[in-house]
Amino acid sequence: MAEPHSAPARFRQSSFCAAGNCVEVAALPSDEIVIRDSKDSRPDAPLLTFTAAEWDAFLRGVASGEFMRSALNAQR
Repeated sequence: MAEPHSAPARFRQSSFCAAGNCVEVAALPSDEIVIRDSKDSRPDAPLLTFTAAEWDAFLRGVASGEFMRSALNAQR
């Protein structure tokens, strides 16, 4: 996990989140994207940080189905 960030962030949680076991995503003023565990919303909670290009590549992979569990299991 990345070091905590001091920049304020407005985290969003998917409307598909169930039972509070989710991740939350926010865009920083630096154009980086950060992700945290929804169960840990402390200001100093650990965050995963991605550049805009990394995030966009990930979303393209999600949209194309590359990260479906069946696709990931097929790689084992």
